Amino acid sequence: MNKKRKRTRKVAVPNGYQPAEGEKFMNPVMREYFRQKLLHWKGELVRESTETIQHLQEEFLHEADIADRASAETDRSLELRTRDRERKLISKIDAALSRIEEGSYGYCDETMEPISLQRLEARPIATLSIEAQERHELMERTHRNA
Repeated sequence: MNKKRKRTRKVAVPNGYQPAEGEKFMNPVMREYFRQKLLHWKGELVRESTETIQHLQEEFLHEADIADRASAETDRSLELRTRDRERKLISKIDAALSRIEEGSYGYCDETMEPISLQRLEARPIATLSIEAQERHELMERTHRNA
């Protein structure tokens, strides 16, 4: 199976660049800006995950006091749940990076309209516009309460 992929040419992002409403949506500089933003975020998550794994491997539960041991177990459980959420987030970041490569990044999955730059800045893995996300959440609440 030969999948056609849109080849994105890497461009330099000027220092201090911020995407602006007046420029062409998802132009090469804007795509590269978001690609770098996503890669940086993914790098931070991977680093934190690696630190957690090292910490958990080095940690020995030799607390004599049962309350201290229970507290340490609770902390460990919380840390593992956090890392699991981050693992899922990394998967969403990878999907966003793939959308950048394919040329579909920044467009709503439902309406195919551009997602606002403000939303992409706040949540670069967004796949729905604010309006579509609100409709989706309303439908979830409606079905949950039915």
